[in-house]
Amino acid sequence: MQLNLSHIEYSYPGAAVPALRGLSATFPSGWTGIVGDNGGGKTTLALVVCGILQPDAGFISPQLVSYYCAQDANKQPVNLEDFALAYDGHTMRLRRSLGIDDEWPWRYDTLSGGQQKRLQLACALWEKPDVLAVDEPTNHVDAATKKAISLALAQFEGVGLLISHDRELLDTLSKQCLFVSEGTATMRPGNYTQACSQASLERTSALHAKEIARKEKARIEREAQRRREEASRSAGKRSLRGIGKHDGDARHRKRVAVVSGKDGKASKLSSRMEGKLETAKKKLDAMRVEKRYDSQLWFDATPSRRKVLMSMDEQLIALGDTPLIVPKLYIGNTDHIALTGDNGCGKTTLVKRIVVGCAKETRLLYIPQEPDDEQKKATLVSFHELPHEQMGQVLSVVAQLNSEPERILQGDAISPGEMRKLMLALGILDKPELIVMDEPTNHLDIGSTEALEHVLAAYPGALLLVSHDAALVSAATQLSWHIERLGASYALKVG
Repeated sequence: MQLNLSHIEYSYPGAAVPALRGLSATFPSGWTGIVGDNGGGKTTLALVVCGILQPDAGFISPQLVSYYCAQDANKQPVNLEDFALAYDGHTMRLRRSLGIDDEWPWRYDTLSGGQQKRLQLACALWEKPDVLAVDEPTNHVDAATKKAISLALAQFEGVGLLISHDRELLDTLSKQCLFVSEGTATMRPGNYTQACSQASLERTSALHAKEIARKEKARIEREAQRRREEASRSAGKRSLRGIGKHDGDARHRKRVAVVSGKDGKASKLSSRMEGKLETAKKKLDAMRVEKRYDSQLWFDATPSRRKVLMSMDEQLIALGDTPLIVPKLYIGNTDHIALTGDNGCGKTTLVKRIVVGCAKETRLLYIPQEPDDEQKKATLVSFHELPHEQMGQVLSVVAQLNSEPERILQGDAISPGEMRKLMLALGILDKPELIVMDEPTNHLDIGSTEALEHVLAAYPGALLLVSHDAALVSAATQLSWHIERLGASYALKVG
């Protein structure tokens, strides 16, 4: 079984540019990763594939039964009651693999986000569609839920479209990856890591070809200029100006040259060269190289002179009926620490305790998981009050984090992901000694996550990072603080 898309076009009403532009792709059985920056057309593609949106042009074949599993799990699945009343072998296997209790469907609105996502995916898989498109299935879920989702999706035997910024999930499930950008797409074989390696080779080749084209354009420009100057001199020679009225021989020779075309050769050659130059310009402009931001942001940053930036005595932190046991902790001036654990185990509570416990003289940058309205407003005010030079530095950092600076300048309505980037960019101006980030990849596309990974890994100071993103944790941290359940309490393990 496979699904074929041919020259798909789609524009949202009133949109200045199409969301999908001549997109063609083939999806075989198994999972295809759909990756790319936010706003590139990934969700639009899934909605078109599943028949929720009708394309303006192009066609999809053959006609298969499809199901779209949305990113937002707050809305109750339409087939939830049917799933709840089913007790056949397929249904029971789904409940076991996703850890779903029998009473969950009857109190959907009271479930946690992770529980709703498990149940939403179970209802989608229960339908056994020919084509299943899942949109960000592991967003905002903990490690245990992510593992359960991965195992359940791996059992799907139809044509799967996996829209995700979760590199671990993409590597586990995907057989090929469709890279979507600005409404167009490129299919590459293998899981995400393998496809990215191929994309990197293609980018290197494209850069080389573009440099050759740029040099050729420069050579043609120089030659064209020489031809223009030569044609100008030739035109001057054809003119009778400056030849005396009674100098019949000179006037005759000039007219013969003009009639024979001898003096027009320079002009013709110049015209041909102008044509070559126009062709070279079009060729160079048509060459597209995927953007990548590899600049070093920490060139003037240094670790704190104090070896210990935070110390905390052993203590018990109340978390409702389940306390968190915390051993003695400290953060060194160059420590990069990952704080991990399931949702609800007290990570954010511990982070806030650590932030409050830091010495007043420590230059601290704390970016919470979900900034409140006051924090967002203060961030925007701080940005707009910056001197011109510092504003340029901040926008440069935002660009390095895979966002368009123009969106930051457009006004107050910036996305949650861009707000985090702006907070980090502003904080860099203060040369922080300790950065604390709580789930920084929430709302970030895969390109932004990779850019953040490079930035944090290169940071020379101390870092405390709360994240479920295994690739980010592995690349940016060296020390581990993990919270796990121990009977009637949680305990922090330092390793």
